[in-house]
Amino acid sequence: MATLPPIANNPDIRLLGRMLGDVIRAYGGEALFKRIEYIRSTSVDRHRGVAGADAIDPGLDRLTLDETLDFVRGFMLFSMLANLAEDRQGVAREEGADVAHALARLAEHGIDRQAVIGLLDHALIVPVLTAHPTEVRRKSMIDHRNRIADLLALKDRELEETPDGDRIDEALVRQIALLWQTRVLRRERLYVADEVETALSYLRDVFLPALPALYARWDRAMGERLPAFLRCGSWIGGDRDGNPYVTAESLTLALGKAAEAALVHYMDAVHALGAELSISTEITHVNGDVGRLAEASGDDAASRADEPYRRALSGIYARLAATHRALVGKPAPRPGPLTGEAYAGPGELRDDLVAVARSLSAAGEGTLATGGALGRLIRAVEIFGFHLATLDLRQNSAVHERVVAELLKAAGVEGDYLSLDENARVALLRRELASPRPLTSPYADYSEETAGELAILHAAAAAHARYGRQCITQHVISMAQSVSDLLEVHLMLKEAGLWVPGDTPTSHLMVVPLFETVADLEAGADIMRDYLSLPEIAATATARGHQEVMIGYSDSNKDGGYLTSTWQLSRGSAALAPVFEAAGVGMQLFHGRGGSVGRGGGSSFSAIQAQPPGAVQGRIRITEQGEVIAAKYGTRASAMANLEAVTSATLLASLEPERLSADDAARFGAAMDELSATAFRAYRDLVYGTDGFRQFFRQMTPIAEISGLKIGSRPASRKKSDAIEDLRAIPWVFSWAQARVMLPGWYGVGAAIESFADKGLLREMAAGWPFFSAMLANMEMVLAKSDMGIAARYAQLVEDAGQREAIFGRIRDGWQATHDGLLTITRQTRLLEKSPALEASIRLRLPYIEPLNLLQIELLKRHRAGESDARIGEGILLSINAIATALRNSG
Repeated sequence: MATLPPIANNPDIRLLGRMLGDVIRAYGGEALFKRIEYIRSTSVDRHRGVAGADAIDPGLDRLTLDETLDFVRGFMLFSMLANLAEDRQGVAREEGADVAHALARLAEHGIDRQAVIGLLDHALIVPVLTAHPTEVRRKSMIDHRNRIADLLALKDRELEETPDGDRIDEALVRQIALLWQTRVLRRERLYVADEVETALSYLRDVFLPALPALYARWDRAMGERLPAFLRCGSWIGGDRDGNPYVTAESLTLALGKAAEAALVHYMDAVHALGAELSISTEITHVNGDVGRLAEASGDDAASRADEPYRRALSGIYARLAATHRALVGKPAPRPGPLTGEAYAGPGELRDDLVAVARSLSAAGEGTLATGGALGRLIRAVEIFGFHLATLDLRQNSAVHERVVAELLKAAGVEGDYLSLDENARVALLRRELASPRPLTSPYADYSEETAGELAILHAAAAAHARYGRQCITQHVISMAQSVSDLLEVHLMLKEAGLWVPGDTPTSHLMVVPLFETVADLEAGADIMRDYLSLPEIAATATARGHQEVMIGYSDSNKDGGYLTSTWQLSRGSAALAPVFEAAGVGMQLFHGRGGSVGRGGGSSFSAIQAQPPGAVQGRIRITEQGEVIAAKYGTRASAMANLEAVTSATLLASLEPERLSADDAARFGAAMDELSATAFRAYRDLVYGTDGFRQFFRQMTPIAEISGLKIGSRPASRKKSDAIEDLRAIPWVFSWAQARVMLPGWYGVGAAIESFADKGLLREMAAGWPFFSAMLANMEMVLAKSDMGIAARYAQLVEDAGQREAIFGRIRDGWQATHDGLLTITRQTRLLEKSPALEASIRLRLPYIEPLNLLQIELLKRHRAGESDARIGEGILLSINAIATALRNSG
C-alpha cells in the first residue's frame, strides 16, 4: 500500500476547530468535551495509520443518548466550519477558471477579444436555483456560517476589531457559540413559500451585488462594456412536476417577492447616490437631461436648489416608490416625501440613470465616469429588471396529456384524445393551434388538475403584463417523449393568450422538452427535428433566434447508471447540434445537474469544457440544487468565483478549437459505446434485474428515515409506490451517500473496464479527451468518499442474510473492480494521487464521518427494533444532516 502524504494544516481549520472545542467545553462541560475529543483523536489516528490505533476502543457505545446528540452536533459543526475554511482557501476553485485565463488561452489559438465580444453579443449564461431537497441545514445555520466568513475576511486584513468595535476573535467565538445552541433540525415541513424566501436570500444578498461587480471586472478585461449575458433563473414557485403545493398562488408569491427585492435594492442604491452626488451648479455645468429630470422631480427644497443630481435622484426615487406600490401592492419601506409616476418598465429606469451617468462623464474629462456605484446600479437594472430572476414553469408531460384531453372533450372537438396515435395527435393539435377559437368555456366544469394548470398559465400571462416578459420565458416539460408532448403545452398556452395564432404565430413562452431517461436522450434529436420542421414552430423559433432543450442527469443516471448516463448525455447533445444547424436555429442546452456526481455534480468548469463540439454556442443554463447553492453562492466571494468559472468555461467550450482529430473522435466514441453497453447491462442487472434489490436498498440505507427530514416541499416518490422507478433521483442518490456506497456514481464502470481489452486505448482517452478525463475525475472523487468497510456495516441492517450476502457481495466486488480499473487507466498508485488538494480535503473529513456512520447504524437498529425514545429519531436525523454536511455533494 502506498504511503499517504501528510495532510497540510489549514490555519482557518485549526483556528475554528480550537474555538469550537472551547465552546463545547464551555457549554457542554469538561466531561463532554473530553469524550468528544477522545473519539475524534482515536478516529484521526486510525485514519492516519498510527500504529495500534485499530485496537483502541473509540468509546462510541458508552455515549448516552443525550451525549450522542451533542457528539453528532459537534462533528457536524466541525465539518461545516471545515467546509467554510476550505472555501476561503480556494480548495474548491480550479486553476485557470477565470475569464482572464480563458482570454489568454483563446489568444493562443488566434481568437482575439473581438471574437469573444461577438460571441457575447448573443450569449446567455444562467444558473437556475431550484428547491430540490438536499440542503439539510436550516437557514439560521447558514446565516451564522456566513457571519463567521465575514469575520474571517476582516481578520485577513489584519484587523483586530470589527467596525462596531468588537474584538474579532471574540466575535468568532460568539458566532460559534450561537451555532452550538441553534436547533439544527426543522420542526415543520418546508412549504413553497419557505423555499421562495430561502432562494430570495441568495438572489438579494449575493447575486444582486455580485453580478454587477463581475461585469465591472470583465468590462475592464475586454476594454469595452459588455452586454448583460449572465443572468439569474429560478424554478422555485414555478416547478410543479410532482409537487402539488406549487399553484398559481405560489407563482404569484414568488414573482411578487422577487420584484420587491429588486425594487428595494434599487431604491437603496438611488438613496445612497443621492447622498454622494452633491455636485453644485455654482461650481460646474450639468447637461440638459439631468436638468430636466431635476425639474420634473418635484423636489423644490431650497437646500438643494443648486444640486440637480440630488433633485434628479429624488425624482427617480419617487418613481421607484410608485413602481413598488404598483408591482408589489404595498408602499415602499421608505416611501419618501415626493410622488411620482410608476415606471412602465426597467428600460425607463435605465434611461434615467444613464442620463445621470452621461452628464457626469461630460465634465472633468470623464473623471466621474468610471462606473462606481452608479455604473453598478445601471448594470443591475439591465441584469435583474423588475423581476430579479427569470422563473421557469415545469410540469410532467402526463399531466399535459390529461389536461388537453379534457379540454378537447369539453369543447366537443375530440372525445378520446388519449386513444389517438402520435400522427393523429399532432395533426389535431396543429389545427387547434392555428385556430383563434379558445377551447375553454366559463360554463364547463373542469377537474381540479385542469383548473389548476390553466390557473398557472393565466397567472403567468398576468405576470408578463405586470413585470415584463423576462419574468417567465420557459415552460419545461418533464418526461418529454414526442412532438405532441410539446404541442400540447402550446395549446394550453393559447388558452392564456401566451400563444397567438396567425400567419406568423407568436409564442410568449418557449416550450422546452426535458429528455431524462436513456431512451429519451437517444430519441431527442429525432423529436427536435420533427418539431422544428413544423412551419408554425419554425416561425416562432426563428423569430426568437434559439430553441432550448433540457437534458436530465438524475433520471438518466437512475435509469442506466453513471457511465451510460454520462455518455448518452454527451451523445444526445452532439446529435442535436446538426439538427439545429439544419433548422437555422441556435441551440441552447439546459443542463439539469444536481450536487452529487450521480446527478451530474462535480466541476462545472470541467463539465462545460467537456461538452461535445457545437453543444454550447455561448448559451447554457444549469440548475443549481440543494446544498450546492449554499456551497457555491453562500458568500459574494464564492459566488463570484463560481460564476466566473462557468463563464470562462462557456467561452472556451464555444470558441476553442476541438482538441480531438476526427480519427480519435471516432476511435474514442466506439470505445465509449462498448464501455457504455457493458456498464448498462451490469447496472440494470443489479438494480432492476435482481430479486429483492428493492428491499435490500430500503433496509440497507436510511431512505425511510430521510423522509422524516423537513428538507423540501416535494414528496420523495412520484407515486405512492416503493418501486425504484418511481423514487425520485434525489433521495435515491442521497440514501446511497449516507451509507457510504455512492452506488449511482460508479456502479457498472468496473465491469466495463474489466471487459474492455485495449487498456492502452483507455489510457490514451484519459490523457487526451476532456470528456473522458472529466468523467473519470468525478468518479474518482466518489470512490474516495465511499467506504466498503462502513457500507458492510449498513448491509447488516438487511434482514435476509442470503439476500444481504449476495447483493452486497456484488456491490463490493463492483467497487473493487471500478477502483482497480480507474487506477490502471490513470496510472496512479492510489485514488486522487494526482489531485493533492482534493485528496487532503477528503482525508481531513473522513475521520469525522466514520463515527457518525457508526452511530447512525446503531440508532437505525434501535429505531427499527421499535424503541420509542424520541431522542433516537432525532439522533438519526441529526446524523443524516451531519454526514451530508461532511460529504458536501451528496444529494
